[in-house]
Amino acid sequence: MRARLDISKVAPETYRAVAALDRFVVKETGLEPRYIHLIKLYASHINGCAYCVDMHIKEARHTGMPDQWINLVNVWRESPVYNDAERAVLAWTEALTLLADTRAPDAAYEPLLAHFTEAQIANITVAISTINVWNRVTVGLRTLHSIAPETAAA
Repeated sequence: MRARLDISKVAPETYRAVAALDRFVVKETGLEPRYIHLIKLYASHINGCAYCVDMHIKEARHTGMPDQWINLVNVWRESPVYNDAERAVLAWTEALTLLADTRAPDAAYEPLLAHFTEAQIANITVAISTINVWNRVTVGLRTLHSIAPETAAA
């Protein structure tokens, strides 16, 4: 696979605008980092964004999230690793990432109400929307992740 173009170089203002929204979501909304990690990892897996999955796994590890917690995100329904609040975030992430199929059902929204304020739910929703923007830009433009020397083909 070959990258199509580098958005940061050909449309720097656009890139900076999306990056600013992402920084706001991460630093200003007050969402716990574990929820941000879940959102970014799971949406990136759903969207098939290797660049983002690679980056967000590294970020989650760097902030001390356990490997098992990171590794099981795709099978969260079958794992007791995630608490009820995390499960609510994962279900909402899936519903919004697959919006054309799910139409954001009440069954995915209502569990959030038991764990989060309306403002937190709004911020979670924007966090999900933001990673979906990055996923679409990165997949669409075929942005490539780096390859660790120990995994490079011989």
